[in-house]
Amino acid sequence: QVQLAESVGGLVQPGGSLRLSCLTSGCKFASDLMSWYRQTPGKGRELVASIRLDGTSQYGAAVEGRFTVSRGIAKNTVYLQMNSLKPEDTAVYYCKASGRLYAYWGQGTQVTVSS
Repeated sequence: QVQLAESVGGLVQPGGSLRLSCLTSGCKFASDLMSWYRQTPGKGRELVASIRLDGTSQYGAAVEGRFTVSRGIAKNTVYLQMNSLKPEDTAVYYCKASGRLYAYWGQGTQVTVSS
């Protein structure tokens, strides 16, 4: 059974940094696409960043230039480096592993940006 496990988020002051990680287990191959989404109460999930096996990455407009997505050497781990955090970045962050015929989600981790 494929499982995705995100690292614990936490409370960060505005302007601070935080790194999230997501480990995929139970899968015999690295996912074509690994992504980070976030969700706030009353809103749908928003794409934060995604990265393909070849390293091609994509970012949501709200985080472009502040967040960096990367994959581990084994390709089954994805990281999200978040810099210059703002209160509006507060959300539950979800990891997703997907391909043409599948999609798996992590349980989500809370990130709160507040002074």
